[in-house]
Amino acid sequence: MLIKQPSIELLWITENCEKQIEAAGRTCYKSESKITDDSAGDFTNRMVKSGHHAMIEHASASFKIITDRGITHEIVRHRLASYAQESTRYCNYSNGKFGKQCTFICPPSLAPDQLETWASACRYAEMAYFKLLELGSTPQVARAVLPNCLKAEIIMTCNLREWRHFITLRGSKAAHPQIRPIAHMILDELMVHAPNVFSDLLGVFE
Repeated sequence: MLIKQPSIELLWITENCEKQIEAAGRTCYKSESKITDDSAGDFTNRMVKSGHHAMIEHASASFKIITDRGITHEIVRHRLASYAQESTRYCNYSNGKFGKQCTFICPPSLAPDQLETWASACRYAEMAYFKLLELGSTPQVARAVLPNCLKAEIIMTCNLREWRHFITLRGSKAAHPQIRPIAHMILDELMVHAPNVFSDLLGVFE
């Protein structure tokens, strides 16, 4: 049994996001002549502040998110996105490429006695899973004994407007405590590439 921490990785993002947004947005006003080497930031900032968010749909980003399967069920509820997720139907965790073990994501803030109870349940689930495989079950049947905290990798691709929605919703204090850090990590990464699209969301995590 292996225990991992949640993580994110930026895989792809529109090159020069804010320049792309400006090029698209200025088409509306036929003001392309105002484009300069450093005009994109101010233009993008005005689009966001004015609520003209359709323009930021012209840039997109893809992240690999490693979390547990319970959290991926929440992630995929964002319908304006495309997904590719690790499949427990076809992944056989008894194979060598998985280290012949299941990987789990530990819930946050467990007391020591709670942690031991959780770890014991995961070990038992792993043993039951491997036993079902030994008895001839396929991975898609044996997976029935695996818990929500099983590690899952998911690729999420969407435009920057939907990333704003994701961060706002999943970063709020009402969000699940395991998804908030993911939203925060994604915001930190996107701030590097498109600060004028996302800087107003920093207060979500305060």
